[in-house]
Amino acid sequence: MPDHSRRGELHMVKRPQAMTMSAAPLPSSADLARYLESRGELGKPWMWHLLRLAKLKEAKDSLEPLEYLERLQEAHADLMKLGEFWKGREAEVFGGQYTPSQLLEPLPGSPDDR
Repeated sequence: MPDHSRRGELHMVKRPQAMTMSAAPLPSSADLARYLESRGELGKPWMWHLLRLAKLKEAKDSLEPLEYLERLQEAHADLMKLGEFWKGREAEVFGGQYTPSQLLEPLPGSPDDR
């Protein structure tokens, strides 16, 4: 029996014919939105895509298969329009460690901000 006590960690699930990896269940879109808002993450376009995918996953059972596929393809196309947005921002995007860019002058809210 797998241990579900650790959220967000991958664990192995033994199946009769294969070993597979599964992740802890994702939060609801409402929980995710509240979490992103509380952390000030809603200004990041990739977080909007994450929220969009969470909402799409929740709506999957109420959509026709073709409509679901079309919406998923639209979401993928929009995400690809962001390009390689993470270049030079790996710690912020993948590690949650925000460091203001040295190129932003002045920093919002700083004494030099107009």
